[in-house]
Amino acid sequence: MSNDLHAELPQALSPATQDMHRALVSLTEELTAIDAYRQRAEACADPGLRAIFQHNGKEETEHATMLMEWIRRHDPQFAATTKTYLFTAAPIEGLEAAAQGAGRGARLDQALGIGSMKEA
Repeated sequence: MSNDLHAELPQALSPATQDMHRALVSLTEELTAIDAYRQRAEACADPGLRAIFQHNGKEETEHATMLMEWIRRHDPQFAATTKTYLFTAAPIEGLEAAAQGAGRGARLDQALGIGSMKEA
């Protein structure tokens, strides 16, 4: 367990916190592997080996995404934050302010200047 660093003694943690730690450590490992395969594919001179690295990187992306979904399903704060930032075409840097404005009664789509599909 190369990256299995706990901030507290594992026996002091609930099973749910231990599982979340496992998921977060695994996600970190998958993201590191994606980066490594991307670098190897770019630096590699052999087309066949490059294709293998690219394939392996795609597999790691699948693993990372599966872990992110598990984390989202088990962490309400993570789920709420992903709703704000993921799967939107709005400028990323404006999403936090828009979401905070939406929390004060404004709709997020209006705060970002996005029209409704219903009105189209």
